[in-house]
Amino acid sequence: MFRQIKDALFVNNKMDEKQEKNNYDEVEISIAALLVEAACSDGVFDDEERKSIRAILGSYYKLSEEKIESLILEAEEIVQDSAQIYGFTKLVKDTYENDRRIELIEMLWEVVFADGKADAFEQNLIQRVAGLIFVSDKDRGLARKRVIDRLGINA
Repeated sequence: MFRQIKDALFVNNKMDEKQEKNNYDEVEISIAALLVEAACSDGVFDDEERKSIRAILGSYYKLSEEKIESLILEAEEIVQDSAQIYGFTKLVKDTYENDRRIELIEMLWEVVFADGKADAFEQNLIQRVAGLIFVSDKDRGLARKRVIDRLGINA
């Protein structure tokens, strides 16, 4: 339990440091970290997943390519230093309305399906994130279906 508290504080401190350095808000960093976590959950963070994250962040936050790359690099550092996702999801849960939380689940599915398939680790991560941000199983499934349809994947 002590470790969980320490990890949560460590993640928040790291996010505060990054926020001061680059003027990203905590939610932007949390979303980017969750997307990177999804990309890394199968043990490989490949170019297709990175490209997907760039497109999602560019579309969602309307950032320049330079800022997007900086945000992704910072998110990678935070993910490497963190042993849990709770700190990231808490900010999203506390900040976003249900529709925006469902959008996050769609973003995660897009990253996971960047390579055309979702393995068990990736699916489990999305299930855990959805539970932590209070997105229902039904909405998680519908988000998955929308992404599959949008990307033209045969599931």
